[in-house]
Amino acid sequence: MERVVALVDMNSFYASCHQAFNPELDGKEVIVAGEPERRTGIVLAASYQAKAKGVGTGMALWEAKKLCPDGYFFKPNYPLYIDFSSRILHIMRDFTDLVEPFSIDEAFIDFSGIINLWGPPVEIAAKIRQRILSEIGVQCSIGIGPNKLIAKMAAGLQKPNGLTIIKTVNDYRNVFYSKPVRKLFGIGSRYEKHLRKFNVFTIGELANYPVEILKKRWGKNGEMLWYCAQGLDHSPVTSGSPDTDKSIGQQRTLPRDIRGFKDIQIIILELCEMVARRARQGGYVGRTVFLTLRDTQLEFISRSMTIPDPTNLAGEIYQAACKLLHKNWDQSWAVRLVGVTLSNLKTDDYIQYDLFGEKEKQVKLAKVYDKICNRFGERAIFRGISLTEVSLYAR
Repeated sequence: MERVVALVDMNSFYASCHQAFNPELDGKEVIVAGEPERRTGIVLAASYQAKAKGVGTGMALWEAKKLCPDGYFFKPNYPLYIDFSSRILHIMRDFTDLVEPFSIDEAFIDFSGIINLWGPPVEIAAKIRQRILSEIGVQCSIGIGPNKLIAKMAAGLQKPNGLTIIKTVNDYRNVFYSKPVRKLFGIGSRYEKHLRKFNVFTIGELANYPVEILKKRWGKNGEMLWYCAQGLDHSPVTSGSPDTDKSIGQQRTLPRDIRGFKDIQIIILELCEMVARRARQGGYVGRTVFLTLRDTQLEFISRSMTIPDPTNLAGEIYQAACKLLHKNWDQSWAVRLVGVTLSNLKTDDYIQYDLFGEKEKQVKLAKVYDKICNRFGERAIFRGISLTEVSLYAR
């Protein structure tokens, strides 16, 4: 069977996470860097609006502030990025389990065995891209090719929000052989400098260079560069284990501000249902519950608590989230965004039943609920609170 591999690459990921978390920042100049208040450090990521002003990764922070004096500067928020990355991986795994994380903002996905189920590769990629945008709020570029190397190279051709397919190795050679050798994946400034001494300036020149000379100079690495230049790569897409998932989360920006514990708890419960169902689908239970709340001034809190026993039941996640709500939030404050995350994950064989069988009953009810939703759709069965005007489903 002919291989079809995709590389999903999040665009300006760190900055995009902050824009998705704070929708008011959409279209704004967002820069992620070290110690913004001290004007020290370097730029780690910049939104495309900031890049248009000349801001680039690795730039000194003082220089970025000079280019974007009205920009929004953030310290790195790695728990936020990990949560977004985990949720994106879950979307990909709804299509196939052959998903291989490559970095926090990139992952390979093997389409070879799912074309008959989901349609042509371009349609699968479009569906994945649309789901990531609508559910996570982050744009991505996707490259499709006959192997991982070509998929990776293709993903970089159109950014942001691009979709590029290179069907064959010959197509790869037509597209990339004329490009500078630095554009080849795996070539850094040092390799580029040395290759210039060999009179190699383009990817095509490297592909046609005697491999024996490259092996003599760099050993197996030289041979690998030669194969990569030709677009040859036989490495498989290997799926990660459940333990690689750090968290499962859901968050929603509300169309209007809400106040009062009663209304906020309705949103929290519906988010807990989503998180719990995703945990059960993935075969996970978790012990740590995070509650995230943001007000109208872009100020937010994220608090967590660890419960005694691992769970994937909405009711238990909800109880923990409500405790965090009452402890850390004044009900007179307006809420614009609510998020619930379950972390500290393990496989679901860690569930601890109670002496009187109450938890076992809840687990059985959850399984029935999942079967109904799997067969008739996510809205086939829901709680009565979802009929209220505050509900996430009321819009």
